[in-house]
Amino acid sequence: MRHAHTVEQVRAAEQTLMAALPDGALMQRAAAGLAYAVIDLLGGGYGRRVVLLVGGGDNGGDALYAGAMLARRGCAVEAVLLSERAHESGLAALRAAGGRSVDRPTRRPDVVVDGIVGIGGRPGLQPEAARMVRLLHGVPVVAVDTPSGVDVDTGEVDGEHVVADLTVTFGTHKVCHLVDPAAAACGAVHLVDIGLDLPDAAVESLRTEDVAALLPRPAGESHKYTRGVVGVRAGSAQYPGAGLLSVAGAASGLAGMVRYVGDDAVAARVRDAHPEVVGAGRVQAWVVGSGSGAGAQGTLEEALADGLPTVVDADALQHLARPVPVPAVLTPHAGELAAMLGAQREEVEAKPLAFVRRAAEQYDAVVLLKGRRTLVARPDGRVRANPTGTPWLATAGAGDVLGGIIGALLAAGLAPYDAASVGAWLHGAAATIAAGDGPLVAGDVANAIPAAVRAVLHDA
Repeated sequence: MRHAHTVEQVRAAEQTLMAALPDGALMQRAAAGLAYAVIDLLGGGYGRRVVLLVGGGDNGGDALYAGAMLARRGCAVEAVLLSERAHESGLAALRAAGGRSVDRPTRRPDVVVDGIVGIGGRPGLQPEAARMVRLLHGVPVVAVDTPSGVDVDTGEVDGEHVVADLTVTFGTHKVCHLVDPAAAACGAVHLVDIGLDLPDAAVESLRTEDVAALLPRPAGESHKYTRGVVGVRAGSAQYPGAGLLSVAGAASGLAGMVRYVGDDAVAARVRDAHPEVVGAGRVQAWVVGSGSGAGAQGTLEEALADGLPTVVDADALQHLARPVPVPAVLTPHAGELAAMLGAQREEVEAKPLAFVRRAAEQYDAVVLLKGRRTLVARPDGRVRANPTGTPWLATAGAGDVLGGIIGALLAAGLAPYDAASVGAWLHGAAATIAAGDGPLVAGDVANAIPAAVRAVLHDA
């Protein structure tokens, strides 16, 4: 599990560790990890040109000490000091190693190291820092701990900020590494272990081994009923494809049986495409709402009347009561979540972590907010950010498939938080397999779920 801790948690852990180490040892550990990451990015050190953008905090010190190490490896290192309070011993180490401080870079570098502000910085950049970042636009950027100018604890951005190709962080991930829009500014994230002892984190991200541990698997004595039966109430004469795609996700092999209950014309198409799917009967979980149109309220009420775990998507979301009376996973995109909370879509996109938590609390349900970094929130505030997927997954019907996958996992016995998290992970992984180096359509994602599951079980 990737854990993302808050600034307060990280600072407390750092203070505890520093009390047990010689003065400056923790910064040296961080600087060494940073220097090695820069060398790896550059493919070597000798003859490379490095510019350090150095603020007045400890991140600036990390950058300066790393710069000294790079200079000793043959890099030409220049430090642009953006504060009068630059780390004195770090600056002395850089100069002693052959680096120098300048008002502006003398030549265009091979890489920029962003040490402007650290985890305690406020969103946005000061004018001189922003000017220097703009001057060096187009040069690969390595951010120290976090890209300067993002909000570390919320993942929000406000004003100009650094956009990194690589972020080298220390001790633990921070919320901004996992949550958009800030996560999009981090590039690849490399974690350097510096020995911090940290508490539980409220934001986390599943790894392959976590998915493997949660994934329901049939035992020797299993049969189709013990593996779970999922019911799908989706699609309509107006939107038959949504019903087909919801069924495709549910029928991807994660549960023992799928039942379709809905429009007769859609049911006929479902039987043609998925002859293993049957009609009405007992189920362990429902999937409702995708493509239901004007019938969404009725299908939702019928599903909720059973008192079973339910995935609620699309048209059915607007008919939900607060709190939802059954264990539920709600799967809105930003526009749908905005309508549910009386907000604007732009607000949700700017502050997805805050809004998904608010929705989970108000509806007393697990809420999955779709996006580049899909977020899954529990009513108690815990959140999982999904790391899998591809930009090609932004295609019509992909959400219908996702709802079916989650419903199958609910029917197979997973709790709503785990079903939503594992479902999102497998959905993204399947899309990556299906897309390869090119485009896909939603049905391809459903077809690739078995391959994604096999990969999880093989790699874990």
